[in-house]
Amino acid sequence: METVRDEELLKLIESLPDNMKREVKDFVEYLLYKSSKKERKLSLNWKGGLSEYKDKYTSIELQKKALEWRTYL
Repeated sequence: METVRDEELLKLIESLPDNMKREVKDFVEYLLYKSSKKERKLSLNWKGGLSEYKDKYTSIELQKKALEWRTYL
């Protein structure tokens, strides 16, 4: 894959009409968001959050209840 120099990229962007520059900006922001999203680690701070209900419901029932409760928040 060929490396793109910053100057070359800037020249190309500058040659675009204003409305297309906005699209480029949106796309670059999306790419930045997407790349930062991969670096985030999964948080397990919810682990055990429903343990008080383990004797009341089966795991399947508890999954359904959790989904139900989340939709009402």
